Amino acid sequence: MGFFQTTDGTTLAYEDYGTGTPLLFVAGWSLHSDMWEYQVPFFLEQGYRCVLVDRRGHGRSDRPSTGYDVDTRADDLAALIEHLDLQAQGGGADVILVAHSAGGGEVVRYLARHGQDRIARIALLAPAIPFMCQTADNPAGVPRAALEASQAQFRADRPKWYADRGQGYFATHMGTGVSQAVMDAEMQRCMQAAPYAALVMQREIFTADHRADVAALTLPVLLLHGIPDQSIPIDVASRQAVKLVPHAVYKEYPDAGHGLYISHAAQVNADILEFLKS
Repeated sequence: MGFFQTTDGTTLAYEDYGTGTPLLFVAGWSLHSDMWEYQVPFFLEQGYRCVLVDRRGHGRSDRPSTGYDVDTRADDLAALIEHLDLQAQGGGADVILVAHSAGGGEVVRYLARHGQDRIARIALLAPAIPFMCQTADNPAGVPRAALEASQAQFRADRPKWYADRGQGYFATHMGTGVSQAVMDAEMQRCMQAAPYAALVMQREIFTADHRADVAALTLPVLLLHGIPDQSIPIDVASRQAVKLVPHAVYKEYPDAGHGLYISHAAQVNADILEFLKS
């Protein structure tokens, strides 16, 4: 494990395995690098370099009181890419960004703010894009009242908030076969995030508008999303995003929840690998 400092002096933790074309994995909301345990060994065996980062307030990184807006989190990604000088072995754009949920917003905002000189393509799993909030010009979005109710529950009993969503997170009602042990372990990972960071980020995910970020994408994009996803509804997210970036490779999983990186790890890995080699 290594550490680096962001532009505001926050120290973030990262892990770096293997050689070859670098894959930078960006975790979902309230999760950290360990969420990718079913992806890293697979891609190392395929000859890729795997870099993982714990965002601020998460995992083994610092817990500052500020910087949980998507612009700062995108800048943190830029700081890591610069710190490791991530690029192709001969130089040039060859970095692949792989992100889940809120990490998808960070990736598209990184590209909007820092360009794609180093980035070859992006793979987004159940991303919280393009715009989650219901507004007059985004009628498909989630009503603000739903956010307020969720945040009230989160403030009142954070452990129960996570526990109540475990089965829906993995869509066990669809026969995904995810064990209770796996659900418990993943919810415990979520509990490791700083409570304040998780609370602020939850609101930020809901209100951040990524429509311009997504529409500006010109590099290859992979979108993977489960149809019964209860955390980031597919009708609000990927089905809207693909309208803005029609050249994307888009795949819907009929029986996957938000935790598709575990419940459908083999399929997710195969789809990402196919995309990388296309």
